[in-house]
Order: sequence, then structure tokens, then C-alpha cells
Amino acid sequence: MEARQDSTEDRTSEITQLLKSWREGDSGAPEDLLPLVYRELRVLAASYLRRERAGHTLQTTALVHEAYLRLWGGGTPDVSDRSHFFAVAAQAMRRILVDHARRQQAGKRIGPRQQVPLEEAPEPQAEHNTNVLAVHEALELLSQISPRQAQLVELRYFGGLSNEEAAEVLGISLATLARDWRIAKRWLYRKLGT
Repeated sequence: MEARQDSTEDRTSEITQLLKSWREGDSGAPEDLLPLVYRELRVLAASYLRRERAGHTLQTTALVHEAYLRLWGGGTPDVSDRSHFFAVAAQAMRRILVDHARRQQAGKRIGPRQQVPLEEAPEPQAEHNTNVLAVHEALELLSQISPRQAQLVELRYFGGLSNEEAAEVLGISLATLARDWRIAKRWLYRKLGT
């Protein structure tokens, strides 16, 4: 058990060091970093996609690559350590899914209409996209009131992080996390009317 913890600490330290090297202009750092974070990024992406509707057109690998390219494809990352890296990646993935939902909704509103008998009509799927967008808008509002609580919701709900992992990312105690989580959930339930 202790060897595994040392290995995790070594990897965390290596990720943080590579991020620092990348910020300082080391052009090889991104290539060295990706293999260290790829598995965890896939877990994060899979967690997001589990909450999406069946038949979602984005796949785990595509979400990971899109997030990586959006955030760091053209420059240096503005992140300080491993925890910060994954928090920023989680936010990028959520934004990609929100953009995808918006495009899907826009596509359903335009284009030629064809009449079909009611019994042959496909099941409507806009409800899920609307829910993704409603949650996104609520999180945007919450981030103006309490950025930490909004980030906590993002890490726990969308990112699938455990209490311990989220507390580490946010740099708070588990007691503070529990209090923030209760408050944020209540606020979101009221805002979303669920």
C-alpha cells in the first residue's frame, strides 16, 4: 500500500514539474505530460459522458482530445499543479458538452421540415440538451455567487471526483467540502426547480 502511495506522489510531483517546465517554455513537456495524464483524462471524460443521453455522438477519446487541444494546443497552460490541471480539464470538458448541446438544439430548429405520421415520429431528445444547458447556466450564476461551490459541483457531479479528490483540488478540508456541497446542491435544486 505504501509503495502505491509513493508511486502516486511521484507521479503527482512529475506532472507538476512538467507543467512548470511547459510554462517555462520547454517544448518537449507537452509530449512528456500527455502519457502521464491521459488515463485520468479518459476517466474524467467517461464520467461526463455517462451523464449524457444514450446515443451521444461524442466519444470519450474525442472529448479528451478536444479538451486537450482547446486548452493547451496553442500555448502554455496557466495551471500550477496536477490538481489545478484536472480542474481546468473538467471545466473544458463541460464547456465542450455544452457547446455540443447548443449545436444539437440549433440543428433541430433549422432545416426543412418533413411531415410524418405521429406513430412514426422519433422520440424527442431536446430535453436532455435543455437540461445540460440549464445546469450550465445555473453553474455560471453560482460561480458569480460562490466560485468555489460552483467548482465543487463541477468536480463532483461532472468530473466524478471523490470528496477527497475534490477537497485536494480545492485546497479545503472535508468538513468545508461537505458544507459547500450541501449548500450548492440546495441552491441548484431551487434554481433548476427539481
